[in-house]
Amino acid sequence: MIDVIVVGGGPTGMMLAAELRLGGAGVVVLEKDTAPPPFVRSLGLHVRSIELMDQRGLLERFLAEGQRHPLGGFFAGITKPAPEDLDTAHGYVLGIPQTTTDRLLAERAAELGADVRRGVEVVGLEQDEDGVTVTLADGADLRGRYLVGADGGRSPVRKLLGVGFPGEPSRNDTLLGEMEATAAPDEVASVVAEVRRTQRRFGLGPSGTDGVYRVVVPAADVAEGRGAPTLDDVRAQLRAVAGTDFGVHSPRWLSRFGDATRQAERYRVSRALMAGDAAHVHPPVGGQGLNLGVQDAANLGWKLAATVAGWAPDGLLDTYEAERHPVAADVLATTRAQMELMATEPGPQAARQLFAQLMDFPDVNRFLVEKITAIGIRYDLGPDQDRDHPLVGQRLRDVPLTGGRLYERQRDARGLLLDRAGALSVAGWADRVDHAADPGAAVDVPAVLLRPDGYVAWVGDDQEALTERLARWFGVPVDAGPVRPTRAGGA
Repeated sequence: MIDVIVVGGGPTGMMLAAELRLGGAGVVVLEKDTAPPPFVRSLGLHVRSIELMDQRGLLERFLAEGQRHPLGGFFAGITKPAPEDLDTAHGYVLGIPQTTTDRLLAERAAELGADVRRGVEVVGLEQDEDGVTVTLADGADLRGRYLVGADGGRSPVRKLLGVGFPGEPSRNDTLLGEMEATAAPDEVASVVAEVRRTQRRFGLGPSGTDGVYRVVVPAADVAEGRGAPTLDDVRAQLRAVAGTDFGVHSPRWLSRFGDATRQAERYRVSRALMAGDAAHVHPPVGGQGLNLGVQDAANLGWKLAATVAGWAPDGLLDTYEAERHPVAADVLATTRAQMELMATEPGPQAARQLFAQLMDFPDVNRFLVEKITAIGIRYDLGPDQDRDHPLVGQRLRDVPLTGGRLYERQRDARGLLLDRAGALSVAGWADRVDHAADPGAAVDVPAVLLRPDGYVAWVGDDQEALTERLARWFGVPVDAGPVRPTRAGGA
């Protein structure tokens, strides 16, 4: 029996597969398409996703194929300077096409031993107390202990599970593609600048390939589910919005997306779970969709791997929905607000002007940047959190250690006790939690316990309190003697 079947081979599915493999779970990824899609819906990674890639030792691969852009205020396309002293070592947006992100994450999943099967479609699903059986389009069955649907906004897994997907249907369609244009570059730049003064959903700019433009143009209101547009559709919308079609021709690919806003009523049904667009869809403004899915995977991966391995404490897997459902709900609300502020009617434009003035206040600008980049998230970790240190529930930024840095210690998706005094112990949990005793660690607390996804589970200096949190997040200890903490750099 397979430990985990992941349905969907996009960025969420591949990130999840890699996280599961780091936790020791066997993984099969089923993707109905025979090859990755050629279209580029996402163009970048936000701060929290960049941090996750750094924590897993992948960032250099992404930096080699992407471009760093200065991070500034950009809520609803309102440009403001970057907040001062943002709490991250990665204060930039990484411009990188989704096709490249897909490839890098797929390569990583395969390196770690995930079994990726393309051209395999799931058409049926049944569960019992021991596992999940999926029926494939060719009539074959596949059996797994758990299943995760990471199969997009029209998720067959979600539908087979009978999970509701309430929200609002798409009201505004957007056409997207890459194509050549006969118009001179200076003409293109001039027209685009003029149109974008009022129509922030419009864009026509370099794709990264000489002579090829990436085109984004609003279309008429449509019903959900329409197919790919034609070149004539794109030309017509360009003329309607910009007064010219720029002589576009020879499309590399064409696609469309809407602004539907929906969220699954629940993320788990017994042994089946959902992540990424299968659990939530929203307008693409702010570029949060891919990032939200990758971060779902980081939250779910270690918890599901721990469940498969048998050491997960009771209720650990349920914290995935408890933590990530509110995060997605907030993203949905945020993107709704941005879409309203980007509308061209007088009322939304007046609200946009007021909002732009409010963003001149540093605290407002910082709040919105932290929201979109996901570094402002604080998970609710339990009823006693109000008595905990403010760091509990938040991710910890990368900090210098003696002979290295924090994120270099998180490559293997294990828990980590960063202990400045070296007086604490993880005896009984050493198979799941590393202990770094480092008086030179650049943190202003005595010790901090980090979950495998990088979020703080405990802060303090009391062994009894630490032991309680170790049991809460890492299960029953094994019978072991005292464990000597490792010094910074692994000495």
